[in-house]
Amino acid sequence: MIEVSNLVYEYPTQRALDGVSLRVAPQTITALVGPNGAGKTTLLRCLAALETPYDGQVTIEGLNTAASPREIHALLGYLPDFYGLYDELSVRRSLVHAARAHGIAPGAAGAACEKAASRVGLADRMETPAGQLSRGLRQRLAIAQSIVHEPKVLLLDEPAAGLDPQARRDLSALLVALKDGGMTLVVSSHILAELEDYCSEMIIIEGGRIAGGKAVKVRDIERPRYLLEIATARSDLKDFLTARAGLDVIEVDQHHALFTFTRNPSARAKLIRDLIAAGFEVSSFGESTKALEDAYFAQVAAP
Repeated sequence: MIEVSNLVYEYPTQRALDGVSLRVAPQTITALVGPNGAGKTTLLRCLAALETPYDGQVTIEGLNTAASPREIHALLGYLPDFYGLYDELSVRRSLVHAARAHGIAPGAAGAACEKAASRVGLADRMETPAGQLSRGLRQRLAIAQSIVHEPKVLLLDEPAAGLDPQARRDLSALLVALKDGGMTLVVSSHILAELEDYCSEMIIIEGGRIAGGKAVKVRDIERPRYLLEIATARSDLKDFLTARAGLDVIEVDQHHALFTFTRNPSARAKLIRDLIAAGFEVSSFGESTKALEDAYFAQVAAP
């Protein structure tokens, strides 16, 4: 779906992207994470064919962003960190404006707007002026404007910034619904908690480069991440888990271990029995609720 090869982008006094290569599979939600100034927004703008890289290339659905920017714009939706709405326009008129700007014919614009509004939960607010919407509903309207032309790819830069907890939960459900409807999403943020509920892969940008050189798989439906804690320190915990139990250990010290394992209840019960039989004082064991955060720090701490 999205292929980036050796991408380089330079500002007058700084190299923002330095040899970035990545691949985003279709119908997935990929997190683009890293500290402020790492190059996330620059990368998104290159993906959106809004910036021309100094070197390297970006292709989406086989189209080169430098050679075919207009075709790329028709193929994707892009919501920047700072977006604008016309406060005096109603939701309906805002969407009609976006639809026409994306080249949708006047006769088809009405149906396209109704569909976009329905997808983001604004069907009952069509005549409400944008200026009267809450922060969360304004965000939904901005996303609706980005998808009114039914793009295959949706790029979102810090979409949950400033949202309250309920609005963030609603946004997570919306993005999952868009993915399930066939879209491919790339979502940028420097706040890991915002991405936890809906991203399956993570690309970490540090200093204009991808940490570890590739995307990190955050969660696997069949083999999720588990966190184990033992009461008394054991220097052989890693050896037991890798050699005797055959687990894929992500991170371990003498008291804790993070690893992937099957959801099968019988297999998990056997693992606990084996640990106890080997003298490990198991104090807690369960599925990790911070898969993205665990994956992030495991990657950035790697040598």
